[in-house]
Amino acid sequence: MIAAAGLMFQACNGNKKDSTSSADSVNSVKDTTTTGKTSIAVVADDAKFAVDAANGGMTEIQLSQLAATKAVNDKVKAFAGMMVMDHSKAGGELKAIAVSKNITLPDSVNADSKKAIGDLSKKSGADFDKAYVDKMVADHKATVDMFESASKSLKDADLKAFVDKTLPTIKGHLDNINKIKAGMK
Repeated sequence: MIAAAGLMFQACNGNKKDSTSSADSVNSVKDTTTTGKTSIAVVADDAKFAVDAANGGMTEIQLSQLAATKAVNDKVKAFAGMMVMDHSKAGGELKAIAVSKNITLPDSVNADSKKAIGDLSKKSGADFDKAYVDKMVADHKATVDMFESASKSLKDADLKAFVDKTLPTIKGHLDNINKIKAGMK
């Protein structure tokens, strides 16, 4: 019990950890707790997926909010608007599931995402558009892979239903951004 409290204290106050690491640490402590309401209601791998998906969604929203103001290509701006809307909706659904399962999600993007957002914010014009589109292609390929894997491996029925419902939208985003990228050449 003392060790669990120490880990929880460290997870909450460890300045060296970024938001996803902190959420993973809190969920790890919850996973080993067996005292009713404080325990996590899913296996550790399912909680890890939820943390990673939440971080990815928040990252896409912040990158796309930046694109909504900085992009010069109208198709890129329209895509960015769709991203904010779709990822905000999915993020709300994931948050509701996380609350019901006692999963702690990150409250901000992780260090890698902050760096990507910072790097993109320094660009402008056509260079911005190209960098944003390239980032969206790479991120959506990785997210499709992550969600396809999760669809097969998640144990929690609610998280699996979320993945199966959300995956077609993510694939649609990937198709859309690939078409935009092809049209920019």
